[in-house]
Amino acid sequence: MTELAAKFEALKDQIRGTDGLAVAFSGGVDSTFLAAVTADVLGARALAVTALSPLYSQHEQKEASELAERIGIKHETVDSNELDVPGFAENPPDRCYKCKSELFTVVAAVASKYGIDKVADGTNASDRGDYRPGRKAARELGVLSPLAEAGMTKEDIRELSRGMELPTAEKPAFACLASRFPYGTTITEEKLKSVEIVEDALRDNGISQFRVRHHDDIARIEVVEDDLVTLCTEPLRSLLLERAQEAGYLYVTVDLKGYRTGSMNEALTASQKAAAEEE
Repeated sequence: MTELAAKFEALKDQIRGTDGLAVAFSGGVDSTFLAAVTADVLGARALAVTALSPLYSQHEQKEASELAERIGIKHETVDSNELDVPGFAENPPDRCYKCKSELFTVVAAVASKYGIDKVADGTNASDRGDYRPGRKAARELGVLSPLAEAGMTKEDIRELSRGMELPTAEKPAFACLASRFPYGTTITEEKLKSVEIVEDALRDNGISQFRVRHHDDIARIEVVEDDLVTLCTEPLRSLLLERAQEAGYLYVTVDLKGYRTGSMNEALTASQKAAAEEE
């Protein structure tokens, strides 16, 4: 048995041992794979729960619904507005902790209606070295992370997803829209919508990996190196300027450092990160 096959068996054994599992389902690479395996192992005792929130674009919410149907897993959606969570909108360094606490609480409430008392997220082994205060919320609420426990990396998940013919196998990494704001910048539904408008324009014009970072009246766009020239070439250049102005931005800039996850974390000190992640 290969190392990857052993990890896969370990994952299925974990899921089988729950006798019922609700997956916090965003429609991303990790949660889609986890949901698909959970459905295969548990059948009717598998549940995917998607929170409908202003933090996630309409595109992502629609795609999550379509993916759940394709997988064949029971799927529930529930309204959730993290902006109502005390302290969240002020966007502190532990914003993700507040967000995940709300998310997992909502998912657990839906799961309980089906007699399911175990909730899982899509955290994987590749996430362990990153700054992720949301993990604290998972620990506090007893949320399982079976992908991480099985030692599965992001590339493991993509490889297995290809074998299962999941459409998310090559899907770019995605994070909630709140990650587009510098810490300390107040987050509002209007600002979230502004980011979504520009990101939709990028997606609709063939750019697959991107982030639009919100800096008051400036939209700072991150794309991979191969797309930098395309971004600054007509007709996309003018189209983006038009969409950004419609969204309320005065200036549009391109980050020459390019796309990278968690670029807003670059401004945090080590002590700030430690304080947000501490037990």
